[in-house]
Amino acid sequence: MKTANRSDIGRIRLVNEDRAWAQMTAAGVGVAIVADGMGGHQAGDVASQLAVDTFREAMSGVSGELTLEAAKTLLRQAILQANEVVYELASQNDHYHNMGTTVVAALLLQDSGVVGHIGDSRAYKLRQGDLRQLTEDHTLVNELAKSGQISAEEAASHPRRNVLTRALGTDREVEVDIKGFSWKEDDLLLLCSDGLYSMVSDEEMRMTLIESELDLDGKAERLIEQALRAGGEDNVTVLLVHSNSGEGQEG
Repeated sequence: MKTANRSDIGRIRLVNEDRAWAQMTAAGVGVAIVADGMGGHQAGDVASQLAVDTFREAMSGVSGELTLEAAKTLLRQAILQANEVVYELASQNDHYHNMGTTVVAALLLQDSGVVGHIGDSRAYKLRQGDLRQLTEDHTLVNELAKSGQISAEEAASHPRRNVLTRALGTDREVEVDIKGFSWKEDDLLLLCSDGLYSMVSDEEMRMTLIESELDLDGKAERLIEQALRAGGEDNVTVLLVHSNSGEGQEG
């Protein structure tokens, strides 16, 4: 497994509230997470960092003997643990009142993977040139689109497209969406904050990810550059994980 992790503050924001982390554990399990924080007085970067740190600690003892169902349970528990930690800090400190974060995280086993998410950070999988979105945004606009009240075109430019229906840390109880997927040699997983896909189309992302002249770091860097060239209206974070038989590297 190889990873590439890139983040940029963007062209408008004063603080980068995105956080990301990926690693291949000693047991041979790939672990990755992206969090996009929110909240006034720089509380968003506290929420996202706390979520990533809590998740990372929860993953420290993960076993290589995991079944897919056990991986789903472990991922859900880790994200819920992060929710509890962020919520408790926000509840006890007025400075962090109402802070929260999105989260998208993955566990990658030998031939399968699990993705879990809350909010509108996304996971995509590229296989043989085909890019598929694995997650479904927890946003007001997505709910309107699903119910047929607005079209996909209207959703893309809706003035309230950033309004979340679910976030990590804002409520004591939260639902985590968990999904299993197949994971094979040469598959590529993309985790990203909305600062990427709100600026760069799925087709543009796909074309960058299949570019044979770029290594994994180069692909991550180009995706960031594309988001910035398109306006860079938000923090943008890209985390790539490539399944290969070579030596792994941490990111």
